Amino acid sequence: MTPELTYLLYSVILLIVHVLIQATFSDLSKGIMWAIGPQDEARDQNLIAARIQRALRNYLETYPAFIALVLIITVTEASTSQTVLGATIYFWARVAYVPAYASGIPMVRSLPWFASLVGLGIMIVSLLS
Repeated sequence: MTPELTYLLYSVILLIVHVLIQATFSDLSKGIMWAIGPQDEARDQNLIAARIQRALRNYLETYPAFIALVLIITVTEASTSQTVLGATIYFWARVAYVPAYASGIPMVRSLPWFASLVGLGIMIVSLLS
């Protein structure tokens, strides 16, 4: 398995962990009885749970591009040290994004978000050159 495919596998694990974290924080903020019940009534979640939910939504916005790039690199056998670097940056930036966003510290979440886009950009440039 190529390093890019390895990071794709890791990104699936990250997605599952992210969903579990989001669901846990959301359910706990709404109350355990609500969480284990039919959830018929709408309840607001607390600030951190809402941030984690937005972080998950943001991950899902960039994730299809990462999947596509890894598959293009794999199918075309275009793996290079640059594409591996791009995949590595993307993955670890997305890992850092969750606690950065949850922290609520101004500007902190923007750094890993931008880094993840740089990772995607490195992969794109490598494919185009």
